[in-house]
Amino acid sequence: MDKQTFWKLIDTARTESEPDQVAARASELLARRPGSEIAAAQQVLWDLLAESYRSPLWAAAYVINGGCSDDGFDYFRGWLLTQGEEAFALALADPDSLADHPAVREAAAEGLELWDEEALSIAWTAYESATGRELPAESFTISYPALAPSWDFDFDDTAQTAARLPRLSALFDQAG
Repeated sequence: MDKQTFWKLIDTARTESEPDQVAARASELLARRPGSEIAAAQQVLWDLLAESYRSPLWAAAYVINGGCSDDGFDYFRGWLLTQGEEAFALALADPDSLADHPAVREAAAEGLELWDEEALSIAWTAYESATGRELPAESFTISYPALAPSWDFDFDDTAQTAARLPRLSALFDQAG
């Protein structure tokens, strides 16, 4: 499985399910494929998670969710994966653009957090469903890049955060 096939899977799941059920539907759809393709999907997923392991996106997640631990950042990126390729790419290119995303605007208005832990195990769940076995550990690896030193500041520093993510900061300041 390659990235484009993975994104098509996510798009189909988005079309066929409610927003909070995308990961579950993606797992169901993926489980219909051969085990080797399911295992390959896990590597694609982890490659996308590594690609999105960026300080500016972490700062955006921190603003959106009112804080963001290591695990919280993983779960936020899981949510971002379920939003589809276009939203994912736009958020990586400009995390402040998330201020335009309907779910982010709703989160600001309603005081919601955006995360999807289940999205991290789309392939794991599909493989187990299809084969009755756990996904082989050797079928994927993950290597996170170093975080940008220029973003090494306390995300609770609202002046720094507002200077770097002005639209998100304004959106969530208005909500609080």
